[in-house]
Amino acid sequence: MTSISKNKAIFIDQEAHSTLALVQEGILSPIDKLMNEKEAKTVDETKRYKGVSFPFSFLLAPKGKTNTKVLQSLRKDETADLVVKKKKVGQIKVEEVFKIDPYKRLANIYGTNDPTHPGVKAALNRLGDYAVSGSYSVEDGMIANNKRLIAQAKEKINAKKVGAMMIAANPLHRALERVIRQSLDQNDLLVLFLLKPYSDGNGLDYDLRYETLNYFVENYLPKNRVVIVPLENTYIFAGFNEMLIDTLVAKNYGCDEIITGVNHAGLGVYYDKNEFHSIFDRVSGIDIAIRTLDEFSYCEVCKTLISAHTCPHGHHHHISYHYDSILQLIKLGILPPAVLVRSEISAIILSKLFPKRFKNMEKLYYDIMPQSGLLEKQDDKDFYLNLMKLYKTHSLS
Repeated sequence: MTSISKNKAIFIDQEAHSTLALVQEGILSPIDKLMNEKEAKTVDETKRYKGVSFPFSFLLAPKGKTNTKVLQSLRKDETADLVVKKKKVGQIKVEEVFKIDPYKRLANIYGTNDPTHPGVKAALNRLGDYAVSGSYSVEDGMIANNKRLIAQAKEKINAKKVGAMMIAANPLHRALERVIRQSLDQNDLLVLFLLKPYSDGNGLDYDLRYETLNYFVENYLPKNRVVIVPLENTYIFAGFNEMLIDTLVAKNYGCDEIITGVNHAGLGVYYDKNEFHSIFDRVSGIDIAIRTLDEFSYCEVCKTLISAHTCPHGHHHHISYHYDSILQLIKLGILPPAVLVRSEISAIILSKLFPKRFKNMEKLYYDIMPQSGLLEKQDDKDFYLNLMKLYKTHSLS
């Protein structure tokens, strides 16, 4: 959508563009439009839209002096272009322009408007004082393709029950593998929504996380029963409403249930009179099953992955799977033990993070690895795999 236009331009970022596309493609249904002032106020007060729970109003309020000037000048029924990085990506027919309170909006989204909160701080840099409502259209290819992939996978195996998981796989560890397998046991088809944030921060980048997850699916699961779908993790998924938005996304992509860990922060889990309660006790209108799974650990006595309900041994016998700690080992270039991360996954990650790390690979192989007698070219990934085999040699330990 790059044609020359005489319309006024509203400049948005890729995150806003992607969020607009989610609504346009029905992935956040019942949200189907940019709300006007009256609708926004009602949703923010009632936390409902069209009879369905939704935590905050859906607005477009881009920041910047140019945007403020343009928004203030727009009139009802006027058409404006939506522009990302100097490229027209869509347009909007203006219904209304109205002033908002950015701090109240951020409190609705994040549960706080404290400017030291990382999410609030980032949002303040992109959220303006004026919102525009009206019908719009934006370019989109990824979401439509995702819907097609899921529909084709369902049709191919005649899936009657489809489960969804929102995962980061940062990195993909053994406990997550177990959760994926357990979820697949309960569904004909499993959709793995791989989170794709706009900043990978200190984690692994999206392409590397996709590569490792895809390797696991292709080599260790019935691949015709699993679909990996990128999910652009925009600002609306932030804060304490994340689980509710995830559930809407899963439902609108055609899934029958969503699977999450019982310790997911967005569940708001609490116990009252010995009964389990969560955010979904206050949610209505979202027709999808919610399945919560226990957190897995490795028990050094049981010698296998366990949950707290299936192991009689104390926590001091358990190895926990914390993303940040495993990631710290990887970032330092340390090969994680196979009990934490599958050897092949670690080899893929380390070979990508530390390319051409070893100055004389051939000599290393010759000096410390068993030899087949054949001269074979080895790469970094092969080296890590063979090194892990040495770690597993127990006769001298």
